[in-house]
Amino acid sequence: MPLKLKDIAKALGLSVTTISKVINNYPDISQTTKKKVLEYVKQNKYKPNLQASFLRTNESKLVGIILPSLNHYFFNSVLEGLVDNAMKNNYMVIVLQSNEKYKKEKKLVEQLLNLNVDGIFITVSQETRNFDHLFEIQKNNKTLILFDKIEKSINCSKVIINDKQAAFIATEHLIKRGCKKILHFRGGLLPQISIDRFLGYRSALEHYKIPYDPKRVFICENGNDDEGYLNAKKVIEEGIEFDGLFAISDLIALGAIRYFNKKNISIPDQVAVVGFSNWKVSKLTTPTLTTINQPGKLMGEKMFDLFLKGFKANKNKEKINFETIIIPSNLIVRNSS
Repeated sequence: MPLKLKDIAKALGLSVTTISKVINNYPDISQTTKKKVLEYVKQNKYKPNLQASFLRTNESKLVGIILPSLNHYFFNSVLEGLVDNAMKNNYMVIVLQSNEKYKKEKKLVEQLLNLNVDGIFITVSQETRNFDHLFEIQKNNKTLILFDKIEKSINCSKVIINDKQAAFIATEHLIKRGCKKILHFRGGLLPQISIDRFLGYRSALEHYKIPYDPKRVFICENGNDDEGYLNAKKVIEEGIEFDGLFAISDLIALGAIRYFNKKNISIPDQVAVVGFSNWKVSKLTTPTLTTINQPGKLMGEKMFDLFLKGFKANKNKEKINFETIIIPSNLIVRNSS
Protein backbone atom coordinates (compact mmCIF):
# COMPACT_ATOMS: atom_id res chain seq x y z
CA MET A 1 0.00 0.00 0.00
CA PRO A 2 1.51 3.37 -0.99
CA LEU A 3 2.81 5.62 1.78
CA LYS A 4 0.66 8.71 2.47
CA LEU A 5 1.47 12.05 4.06
CA LYS A 6 -0.47 11.14 7.20
CA ASP A 7 1.63 7.95 7.54
CA ILE A 8 4.86 9.97 7.43
CA ALA A 9 3.44 12.52 9.88
CA LYS A 10 2.43 9.79 12.34
CA ALA A 11 5.80 8.02 12.11
CA LEU A 12 7.78 11.23 12.73
CA GLY A 13 5.41 12.87 15.21
CA LEU A 14 4.84 15.87 12.94
CA SER A 15 1.79 17.47 11.36
CA VAL A 16 0.64 16.62 7.83
CA THR A 17 1.06 20.33 6.99
CA THR A 18 4.73 20.22 8.01
CA ILE A 19 5.38 17.10 5.91
CA SER A 20 3.66 18.72 2.92
CA LYS A 21 5.71 21.90 3.29
CA VAL A 22 8.98 19.94 3.37
CA ILE A 23 8.06 17.92 0.28
CA ASN A 24 7.01 21.10 -1.55
CA ASN A 25 10.19 22.92 -0.49
CA TYR A 26 8.60 25.71 1.56
CA PRO A 27 11.22 27.99 3.18
CA ASP A 28 9.59 28.29 6.62
CA ILE A 29 10.70 24.84 7.87
CA SER A 30 13.87 24.32 9.90
CA GLN A 31 16.81 22.49 8.33
CA THR A 32 16.67 19.86 11.09
CA THR A 33 13.04 19.02 10.33
CA LYS A 34 13.69 19.05 6.57
CA LYS A 35 16.57 16.60 6.94
CA LYS A 36 14.52 14.31 9.18
CA VAL A 37 11.56 14.20 6.78
CA LEU A 38 13.61 13.86 3.58
CA GLU A 39 15.68 11.01 5.00
CA TYR A 40 12.50 9.15 6.00
CA VAL A 41 10.91 9.80 2.61
CA LYS A 42 14.01 8.49 0.82
CA GLN A 43 14.33 5.38 3.01
CA ASN A 44 10.67 4.48 2.54
CA LYS A 45 10.58 5.33 -1.19
CA TYR A 46 7.65 7.73 -0.87
CA LYS A 47 6.10 8.81 -4.17
CA PRO A 48 3.81 11.85 -4.06
CA ASN A 49 0.33 11.57 -5.51
CA LEU A 50 0.36 14.47 -7.96
CA GLN A 51 -3.40 14.46 -8.48
CA ALA A 52 -4.10 14.56 -4.74
CA SER A 53 -1.44 17.23 -4.32
CA PHE A 54 -3.10 19.39 -6.97
CA LEU A 55 -6.51 19.07 -5.30
CA ARG A 56 -5.00 19.98 -1.94
CA THR A 57 -2.70 22.84 -2.95
CA ASN A 58 -3.98 23.87 -6.42
CA GLU A 59 -0.38 23.34 -7.63
CA SER A 60 0.25 20.86 -10.43
CA LYS A 61 4.03 21.01 -9.96
CA LEU A 62 4.22 21.10 -13.76
CA VAL A 63 5.58 23.87 -15.98
CA GLY A 64 5.85 23.97 -19.74
CA ILE A 65 8.44 25.50 -22.03
CA ILE A 66 7.86 26.13 -25.74
CA LEU A 67 11.02 26.36 -27.84
CA PRO A 68 11.27 27.10 -31.58
CA SER A 69 13.69 24.19 -31.99
CA LEU A 70 15.09 21.39 -29.85
CA ASN A 71 18.12 20.92 -32.09
CA HIS A 72 19.67 24.20 -30.98
CA TYR A 73 22.69 24.65 -28.73
CA PHE A 74 21.54 27.90 -27.12
CA PHE A 75 18.02 26.65 -26.37
CA ASN A 76 19.43 23.39 -25.03
CA SER A 77 21.58 25.44 -22.62
CA VAL A 78 18.51 27.43 -21.52
CA LEU A 79 16.64 24.16 -20.98
CA GLU A 80 19.47 22.73 -18.89
CA GLY A 81 19.38 25.69 -16.50
CA LEU A 82 15.59 25.64 -16.29
CA VAL A 83 15.31 21.89 -15.64
CA ASP A 84 18.08 21.93 -13.01
CA ASN A 85 16.33 24.70 -11.07
CA ALA A 86 12.91 23.09 -11.52
CA MET A 87 14.14 19.76 -10.14
CA LYS A 88 15.54 21.46 -7.05
CA ASN A 89 12.03 22.80 -6.43
CA ASN A 90 10.25 19.48 -7.17
CA TYR A 91 8.82 20.62 -10.51
CA MET A 92 8.55 18.65 -13.73
CA VAL A 93 9.16 20.42 -17.06
CA ILE A 94 7.16 19.64 -20.20
CA VAL A 95 9.27 20.53 -23.25
CA LEU A 96 7.51 21.38 -26.54
CA GLN A 97 8.64 22.62 -29.95
CA SER A 98 6.87 25.20 -32.11
CA ASN A 99 9.08 24.85 -35.21
CA GLU A 100 8.80 28.68 -35.50
CA LYS A 101 5.11 28.26 -36.45
CA TYR A 102 2.43 30.52 -34.97
CA LYS A 103 -0.44 28.03 -35.27
CA LYS A 104 1.57 25.29 -33.59
CA GLU A 105 2.70 27.65 -30.83
CA LYS A 106 -0.92 28.63 -30.16
CA LYS A 107 -2.01 24.97 -30.06
CA LEU A 108 0.80 24.07 -27.65
CA VAL A 109 -0.24 26.87 -25.28
CA GLU A 110 -3.80 25.47 -25.31
CA GLN A 111 -2.50 21.99 -24.52
CA LEU A 112 -0.39 23.21 -21.61
CA LEU A 113 -3.34 25.13 -20.17
CA ASN A 114 -5.46 21.97 -20.44
CA LEU A 115 -2.79 20.16 -18.41
CA ASN A 116 -3.13 22.77 -15.65
CA VAL A 117 0.54 23.66 -15.66
CA ASP A 118 1.53 26.26 -13.07
CA GLY A 119 3.50 28.32 -15.56
CA ILE A 120 4.63 28.60 -19.18
CA PHE A 121 8.00 29.76 -20.52
CA ILE A 122 8.09 30.80 -24.16
CA THR A 123 10.30 32.39 -26.76
CA VAL A 124 7.88 33.49 -29.48
CA SER A 125 8.08 32.02 -32.97
CA GLN A 126 9.21 33.88 -36.06
CA GLU A 127 5.63 33.81 -37.41
CA THR A 128 3.87 35.10 -34.29
CA ARG A 129 2.16 38.44 -34.88
CA ASN A 130 -0.96 37.93 -32.75
CA PHE A 131 -0.40 37.46 -29.02
CA ASP A 132 -3.91 36.66 -27.78
CA HIS A 133 -2.84 33.13 -26.80
CA LEU A 134 -0.19 34.60 -24.49
CA PHE A 135 -2.72 36.90 -22.84
CA GLU A 136 -4.89 33.80 -22.41
CA ILE A 137 -2.19 32.29 -20.19
CA GLN A 138 -2.51 35.21 -17.81
CA LYS A 139 -6.33 35.17 -17.98
CA ASN A 140 -6.10 31.59 -16.69
CA ASN A 141 -4.06 32.82 -13.70
CA LYS A 142 -0.96 31.00 -14.91
CA THR A 143 2.50 32.52 -14.70
CA LEU A 144 3.95 33.58 -18.06
CA ILE A 145 7.69 34.13 -18.55
CA LEU A 146 9.02 35.34 -21.91
CA PHE A 147 12.66 34.94 -22.88
CA ASP A 148 15.02 35.56 -25.80
CA LYS A 149 12.48 36.45 -28.53
CA ILE A 150 9.96 38.48 -26.54
CA GLU A 151 7.01 40.78 -27.16
CA LYS A 152 7.47 44.09 -25.37
CA SER A 153 3.74 44.89 -25.24
CA ILE A 154 2.98 41.93 -22.93
CA ASN A 155 3.14 42.85 -19.26
CA CYS A 156 4.96 39.87 -17.74
CA SER A 157 8.40 38.97 -16.45
CA LYS A 158 11.11 38.50 -19.07
CA VAL A 159 14.70 37.25 -19.32
CA ILE A 160 16.79 38.62 -22.16
CA ILE A 161 20.21 39.87 -23.11
CA ASN A 162 20.81 43.41 -24.33
CA ASP A 163 20.72 42.47 -28.02
CA LYS A 164 21.26 46.01 -29.26
CA GLN A 165 24.33 46.52 -27.09
CA ALA A 166 25.73 43.08 -28.00
CA ALA A 167 25.29 43.79 -31.71
CA PHE A 168 26.98 47.17 -31.25
CA ILE A 169 29.97 45.43 -29.63
CA ALA A 170 30.16 42.84 -32.43
CA THR A 171 30.07 45.51 -35.16
CA GLU A 172 32.47 47.75 -33.24
CA HIS A 173 34.95 44.88 -33.09
CA LEU A 174 34.91 44.64 -36.89
CA ILE A 175 35.32 48.40 -37.24
CA LYS A 176 38.28 48.47 -34.84
CA ARG A 177 40.08 45.82 -36.86
CA GLY A 178 39.72 48.10 -39.93
CA CYS A 179 36.44 47.02 -41.56
CA LYS A 180 34.40 49.79 -43.19
CA LYS A 181 32.15 47.87 -45.59
CA ILE A 182 30.34 45.60 -43.16
CA LEU A 183 27.59 43.24 -44.24
CA HIS A 184 24.77 42.39 -41.86
CA PHE A 185 22.87 39.12 -42.30
CA ARG A 186 19.89 39.87 -40.09
CA GLY A 187 16.77 37.94 -39.08
CA GLY A 188 13.22 38.70 -40.17
CA LEU A 189 11.70 42.17 -40.01
CA LEU A 190 9.54 41.71 -36.91
CA PRO A 191 11.14 39.51 -34.21
CA GLN A 192 12.40 41.84 -31.48
CA ILE A 193 15.88 40.30 -31.32
CA SER A 194 16.25 40.80 -35.07
CA ILE A 195 15.21 44.46 -34.77
CA ASP A 196 17.49 45.10 -31.79
CA ARG A 197 20.55 43.45 -33.36
CA PHE A 198 19.99 45.41 -36.57
CA LEU A 199 19.72 48.64 -34.55
CA GLY A 200 22.94 47.77 -32.73
CA TYR A 201 24.69 47.26 -36.08
CA ARG A 202 23.43 50.62 -37.40
CA SER A 203 24.27 52.39 -34.16
CA ALA A 204 27.89 51.22 -34.34
CA LEU A 205 28.20 52.44 -37.93
CA GLU A 206 26.76 55.83 -36.97
CA HIS A 207 28.99 56.09 -33.89
CA TYR A 208 32.11 55.58 -36.03
CA LYS A 209 30.76 57.77 -38.86
CA ILE A 210 30.57 54.94 -41.39
CA PRO A 211 27.75 55.45 -43.95
CA TYR A 212 24.91 52.93 -43.71
CA ASP A 213 24.26 51.10 -46.99
CA PRO A 214 20.99 49.09 -47.11
CA LYS A 215 22.45 47.00 -49.95
CA ARG A 216 24.76 45.39 -47.38
CA VAL A 217 21.85 44.12 -45.25
CA PHE A 218 20.31 40.74 -46.11
CA ILE A 219 17.31 39.08 -44.46
CA CYS A 220 17.54 35.51 -43.17
CA GLU A 221 14.01 34.47 -42.17
CA ASN A 222 14.81 30.91 -41.05
CA GLY A 223 18.16 31.47 -39.38
CA ASN A 224 19.92 28.44 -40.88
CA ASP A 225 23.34 27.94 -42.46
CA ASP A 226 21.89 27.59 -45.98
CA GLU A 227 20.61 31.18 -45.78
CA GLY A 228 24.09 32.34 -44.79
CA TYR A 229 25.57 30.43 -47.73
CA LEU A 230 23.02 31.72 -50.27
CA ASN A 231 23.23 35.33 -49.10
CA ALA A 232 27.04 35.25 -49.27
CA LYS A 233 26.66 33.92 -52.81
CA LYS A 234 24.25 36.77 -53.61
CA VAL A 235 26.74 39.35 -52.26
CA ILE A 236 29.41 38.08 -54.66
CA GLU A 237 27.07 37.79 -57.65
CA GLU A 238 25.76 41.34 -57.13
CA GLY A 239 29.29 42.73 -56.90
CA ILE A 240 28.78 44.30 -53.46
CA GLU A 241 32.01 45.44 -51.84
CA PHE A 242 32.58 44.13 -48.31
CA ASP A 243 35.33 43.52 -45.78
CA GLY A 244 33.33 42.38 -42.75
CA LEU A 245 30.21 40.43 -41.84
CA PHE A 246 28.11 40.52 -38.68
CA ALA A 247 25.52 37.72 -38.69
CA ILE A 248 22.52 37.46 -36.37
CA SER A 249 23.44 33.85 -35.51
CA ASP A 250 26.42 31.51 -35.60
CA LEU A 251 24.68 29.17 -38.06
CA ILE A 252 24.18 31.99 -40.58
CA ALA A 253 27.79 33.11 -40.12
CA LEU A 254 29.05 29.55 -40.64
CA GLY A 255 26.97 29.20 -43.80
CA ALA A 256 28.58 32.38 -45.17
CA ILE A 257 32.05 31.12 -44.21
CA ARG A 258 31.33 27.89 -46.11
CA TYR A 259 30.69 29.92 -49.29
CA PHE A 260 33.66 32.23 -48.74
CA ASN A 261 35.93 29.18 -48.33
CA LYS A 262 34.51 27.69 -51.53
CA LYS A 263 35.38 30.93 -53.42
CA ASN A 264 38.86 31.07 -51.79
CA ILE A 265 38.03 34.33 -50.03
CA SER A 266 40.54 34.57 -47.19
CA ILE A 267 39.14 34.88 -43.65
CA PRO A 268 39.91 37.17 -41.85
CA ASP A 269 42.29 38.86 -44.34
CA GLN A 270 39.65 39.66 -46.98
CA VAL A 271 36.56 39.43 -44.78
CA ALA A 272 36.30 39.28 -40.99
CA VAL A 273 33.24 37.45 -39.63
CA VAL A 274 31.35 37.67 -36.32
CA GLY A 275 28.42 35.47 -35.32
CA PHE A 276 26.04 35.43 -32.38
CA SER A 277 25.25 32.88 -29.61
CA ASN A 278 28.52 30.95 -29.18
CA TRP A 279 27.28 27.57 -30.36
CA LYS A 280 29.65 24.73 -29.48
CA VAL A 281 30.41 24.22 -33.18
CA SER A 282 31.72 27.81 -33.46
CA LYS A 283 35.03 26.81 -31.85
CA LEU A 284 35.36 23.64 -33.93
CA THR A 285 35.12 25.12 -37.44
CA THR A 286 37.86 26.36 -39.75
CA PRO A 287 38.44 29.16 -39.05
CA THR A 288 37.05 29.25 -35.51
CA LEU A 289 34.26 31.80 -35.24
CA THR A 290 34.28 35.06 -33.32
CA THR A 291 30.90 35.36 -31.63
CA ILE A 292 28.76 36.93 -28.93
CA ASN A 293 28.39 34.58 -25.98
CA GLN A 294 24.87 34.14 -24.55
CA PRO A 295 24.88 32.39 -21.15
CA GLY A 296 21.88 30.15 -21.84
CA LYS A 297 22.10 28.06 -18.69
CA LEU A 298 22.08 31.15 -16.48
CA MET A 299 19.09 32.45 -18.45
CA GLY A 300 17.20 29.23 -17.75
CA GLU A 301 17.96 29.40 -14.03
CA LYS A 302 16.79 33.01 -13.78
CA MET A 303 13.61 32.19 -15.71
CA PHE A 304 12.60 29.66 -13.09
CA ASP A 305 13.43 32.07 -10.25
CA LEU A 306 11.07 34.62 -11.80
CA PHE A 307 8.39 31.96 -12.21
CA LEU A 308 8.56 31.06 -8.51
CA LYS A 309 8.21 34.71 -7.50
CA GLY A 310 5.26 35.28 -9.81
CA PHE A 311 3.54 32.00 -8.96
CA LYS A 312 3.75 32.57 -5.21
CA ALA A 313 2.50 36.15 -5.52
CA ASN A 314 -0.38 35.00 -7.72
CA LYS A 315 -1.29 32.18 -5.31
CA ASN A 316 -1.27 34.54 -2.32
CA LYS A 317 -3.31 37.11 -4.31
CA GLU A 318 -0.49 39.63 -3.93
CA LYS A 319 0.53 42.25 -6.47
CA ILE A 320 2.95 40.76 -8.98
CA ASN A 321 6.00 42.92 -9.64
CA PHE A 322 7.02 42.01 -13.17
CA GLU A 323 10.76 42.06 -13.75
CA THR A 324 12.99 42.07 -16.81
CA ILE A 325 16.32 40.42 -16.11
CA ILE A 326 19.10 41.30 -18.55
CA ILE A 327 21.74 38.57 -18.68
CA PRO A 328 25.23 39.93 -19.47
CA SER A 329 26.82 38.82 -22.75
CA ASN A 330 30.38 39.16 -24.03
CA LEU A 331 32.41 38.97 -27.22
CA ILE A 332 34.62 35.93 -27.76
CA VAL A 333 37.34 36.70 -30.32
CA ARG A 334 38.53 33.79 -32.47
CA ASN A 335 40.30 33.29 -35.81
CA SER A 336 37.47 34.53 -38.07
CA SER A 337 38.25 38.12 -37.09
